[in-house]
Amino acid sequence: MSAETSTPVTVVGGGLAGCEVALQLARRGVPVRLLEMKPLKRTPAQTSDKLAELVCSNSFRAADVGNAIGLLKWEMRHVGSAIMTAADAHAVPAGGALAVDRERFADAVTAAIEAEPRIERIAEIVDEIPPGLSVIATGPLTDSALAQAIAARADRESLAFYDAIAPIIDADSIDWDVVWRQSRYDKGDGADYANAPLDAEQYAAFVQAVIEGDKVRAHSFEDAKFFEGCLPIEVMAGRGPQTLSFGPLKPVGLTDPRTGEQPHAVVQLRMENREATAWNMVGFQTRLRYPEQKRIFRSIPGLEKAEFLRFGSVHRNTYLHSPSLLSDALHFHDDPDLYFAGQITGVEGYVESTACGLLIAWHILARLRGAAPPQPPPTTAFGALRRHLRGEGILSDYSPSNLNWSLFAPIDRRRREKKRAKRARMAARAQADLTAWWADQRPRLEARP
Repeated sequence: MSAETSTPVTVVGGGLAGCEVALQLARRGVPVRLLEMKPLKRTPAQTSDKLAELVCSNSFRAADVGNAIGLLKWEMRHVGSAIMTAADAHAVPAGGALAVDRERFADAVTAAIEAEPRIERIAEIVDEIPPGLSVIATGPLTDSALAQAIAARADRESLAFYDAIAPIIDADSIDWDVVWRQSRYDKGDGADYANAPLDAEQYAAFVQAVIEGDKVRAHSFEDAKFFEGCLPIEVMAGRGPQTLSFGPLKPVGLTDPRTGEQPHAVVQLRMENREATAWNMVGFQTRLRYPEQKRIFRSIPGLEKAEFLRFGSVHRNTYLHSPSLLSDALHFHDDPDLYFAGQITGVEGYVESTACGLLIAWHILARLRGAAPPQPPPTTAFGALRRHLRGEGILSDYSPSNLNWSLFAPIDRRRREKKRAKRARMAARAQADLTAWWADQRPRLEARP
């Protein structure tokens, strides 16, 4: 098939993911209909009618490639991300991070969309899944009518709910001289769980810190109703001083090998991936602010130097269970014409959402050219993002996540190697593998007639 096509691809949503998809396709000869409900309507979090509006922060986070997000940005620049080009052009001083001037960044992306002759921008409130080749990139606050249509198509009662996420800790940052591996009552494979003990005094101090900790307040559009079986830890702690010790911190069936006794309370960790490089804090969904989570959770014995690959959260979200609803080619499982991009797929963060848009654009381009779906190496940041969407290597139920090192294909361990050195090797491996992969893929994706 020719690189040029007369049938437009419909992209719903003018956020970062939608704009990246639209620009990538249009610049490679594919006409695009970009449907954005602004200025007719905004989500409760939006304040501007511009495209690519940054609603929560102006930060694209870490710049160093030794950080998973910094590496992803390097890869995005290497493959020609339109959003990264605009971000770099309007960067403001932010230490070791990439932050942008929000207004100028949004102006630049809006101007790029409007200047592209193959993109037709249409102000429209979309309440049904569009016919034909389409990409839905409407984010975590997808308008209710469209969310209901997606939910019906996915055979789910609803996609809008309070998303309860527990923190994840890097295994290398856990003090394994204090934390031990054991399942309750030694059931099943004891290696699947790890336990951090608290005595009575430590437990009381922890509960008080959780109650008093600074918390994220619900937005006006969030009705703070929680599932009883998945309460935030601060809600449980507020019900009484011993509530947590009878809930997620119950010690029954566990024996501290250092004392030979059952501790007063136990924070249990569950293996997050098959490689055991990441551990989930069981039952620790919370609205504590991120700095408070770091401060309070590091007071737990054995977690004093914990590095959080993901912090806990409880917030309104709309996302697909991508591993079951998306195919290996990343289209909807029963409709090769329907794609999703950005946060609605279960990726978190501006950078990850944009990169997801790039992935989807590549898949559509490959399909239009009759080529195999592109699969970035799992050693790369793009490959790790794709692994997350496919649920590869994840042992717990699928939930939204930022990109982190636990999603990458593992690398060989070196004795006494420090974490920074290990990640530097992972980053160097990723850069080499992405460079080689892109050199092979680029001619297919960027071919002109």
